[in-house]
Amino acid sequence: MAEHSNGGHTAIVIGGGLAGMLAVTALIGHVDTVTVIERDRYPEGRAFRKGVPQARHLHILLSGGSLALEELLPGTVAALGEAGARRLYLSRDLLTRTPTGWQRRFDERRHLTLSVTRPVLDSVVRERVLRAAAGSATRVEVLEATEVTGLTGDAGRVTGVRVRSRDGAPGGRSERELPAALVVDASGRGSRVPQWFTELGRSAPQEETVDAGLAYATRMYRPKDPATAPDAGVNVPGWPECPRGAAYVPVEDGKWLLTLSGVRGHHPPTDAAEFTAFSATIGDPYVHELLDRAEPLSPVHGFRDTCNRRRHFERPGALPEGFLVLGDAGCTFNPVYGQGMSVAALGALAVRTTLVDGGGLCPGITAEAQRAVARSVEPAWLAAVGADRPYASPDDTKAGVGERLSTWYIARLSARASIDPVVGAAFRDVFSLTAPPTRLVAPQIFLRTVFLPRRPGLPDPPAAIEAV
Repeated sequence: MAEHSNGGHTAIVIGGGLAGMLAVTALIGHVDTVTVIERDRYPEGRAFRKGVPQARHLHILLSGGSLALEELLPGTVAALGEAGARRLYLSRDLLTRTPTGWQRRFDERRHLTLSVTRPVLDSVVRERVLRAAAGSATRVEVLEATEVTGLTGDAGRVTGVRVRSRDGAPGGRSERELPAALVVDASGRGSRVPQWFTELGRSAPQEETVDAGLAYATRMYRPKDPATAPDAGVNVPGWPECPRGAAYVPVEDGKWLLTLSGVRGHHPPTDAAEFTAFSATIGDPYVHELLDRAEPLSPVHGFRDTCNRRRHFERPGALPEGFLVLGDAGCTFNPVYGQGMSVAALGALAVRTTLVDGGGLCPGITAEAQRAVARSVEPAWLAAVGADRPYASPDDTKAGVGERLSTWYIARLSARASIDPVVGAAFRDVFSLTAPPTRLVAPQIFLRTVFLPRRPGLPDPPAAIEAV
């Protein structure tokens, strides 16, 4: 029997980004030492870094993610606010254009969404994780500019990792082994676990993909006159008849980020003039009109790796002892839906809860924790796949009858949610990751969605906020 709780265990976390730091938080108090292996060197201050390819794009923390983050690291939501993160309540502070018209603005104040640039988010979370570790019995060390080249152990158990320095110092490229009772892969979309599993003599996990072929591009702006800046963010998602979309959302320091998106054959350009022209071709002219009142502050940055990919590590026999996968390394979503950071926080909370309930590291606990992570991922996966399925590649995992029926129902429910405060509240509960998908088929919601007549949304962006 392995030692329990804080009894001589060492853990290694691969990746020192958001998911990796949250993994550290989940492990505090359950191991003696956590070693974080980070390929980059962290920048001075709150600056962009190369190893976060989506860093210059829009990031939001949904209310479900905020709640999980606060439970993991109390006080972090307030710290993000002090660092400039903008607080948005759905649907009051985000104007949304649906295929049937503009959504009404309901003053629910149920779902606090944080809008913040990635450097601020990462630095605030990292600072607070390391501060929490310093006040605990768990020692945390971070090996920067170091990469993991493989796992040690065998097909049944992972016993550590092989690493090498990326600094270029003489002899720095030689490999060395670091032993551990637990290895957590939080290395993101570029995870090399399938290759590492093959080297250990075991099969890669079953993989599911749905790729809409979507690309997006982002540019930062500042309103020319803050007094005339919009009082709400704007979201114009694409739909099959108009597969181009936009999101224009405030971030810290009075700045705004505009992300333009499009699926196959409709990718937004990264040339500045063409980017502005593209904004006039989405499903409503409102965003394009707002740009006349703003000045650009950055070049246009593009991103194309948007495939939804899920590796089923939670299935029986898919995971060796001593190994756990968290964040984008296990399940990655089309980033345009803004779910990834919230899912990372929910997954880390699921790991910590499993360790607390199970009494720490013991045989079988990693498989149990991986199943808990999978359950936390499910609502976001269903939402992203349902939205992207109409644009999926022929090579993607095929939709079953149940998924096709769900897609039809969600489309109808989404239209109803834009005008109906009861259905809208349920829709936002699930979208914000604070309620399970079953909330959408509760009797009251089902009846209003299926049997009430379909009606259009508003013809123009609403200025009035309606009490509920």
